[in-house]
Amino acid sequence: MTLLQVEGLKVDINADDAPMPILKGLDLEVKPGEVHAIMGPNGSGKSTLANVLAGRPGYRVTQGSIRLDGDSLLDLAPEERAQRGLFLAFQYPVEIPGVSNMEFLKASLDSLAKARGEQQPAAAAVIGEARELANSLDLDPSFLKRGVNEGFSGGEKKRNEIMQLLLLKPKLAVLDETDSGLDIDALQTVSEGVNRFRREDRGVVLITHYQRLLEHIVPDYVHVLAEGRIIQSGDKDLALELEAKGYAWLT
Repeated sequence: MTLLQVEGLKVDINADDAPMPILKGLDLEVKPGEVHAIMGPNGSGKSTLANVLAGRPGYRVTQGSIRLDGDSLLDLAPEERAQRGLFLAFQYPVEIPGVSNMEFLKASLDSLAKARGEQQPAAAAVIGEARELANSLDLDPSFLKRGVNEGFSGGEKKRNEIMQLLLLKPKLAVLDETDSGLDIDALQTVSEGVNRFRREDRGVVLITHYQRLLEHIVPDYVHVLAEGRIIQSGDKDLALELEAKGYAWLT
């Protein structure tokens, strides 16, 4: 059984009114229970892959397919992909002034329940679980009353996204440089949150520049993305080799 199947994916963007190819025939298969780390030099297409999976506007898929649990995602809006079970943690989480974290989380859970024909969760239960998760991620529960990411430090924004991940419980988590800007303590806290999310019926695509994250979140597979394609795959030892040698020996 395959959770995420990406086949022959080609993607471009418009740069000065001329298409610029970014992904050039990418293949990726993630099965339930697996963590796949995507590494590669700057400009290789890692964040493009994350954004295209989530359905972010501004990208044009010219060839290939993306399937989640066997169903195509290409014609679905971002919110429909989320309803199918896809979650994206942003490289640069945005602030949403005027919308509290608690309102955002409850609205998200209500939307998921409605799309799936389920009963909306009780507010008291959501608040209780959100507070418990905030404490476990070293976030002051008072953050739940503040605007989404408003005035948060970089580490607080990343921990806030992991709280969202654990509360929303998607099938597939796509984490775009979740370790960016984290100190050692915050890195460990975020990693513990991701490891709590791991289950036999869930998958993780973890985009990172640094092997240090993979010391805390041990991947099943490591892939090197360069010039729009996956050019090398291996286990966690590949990340150690990249740390020692860089990417030049592959590219």
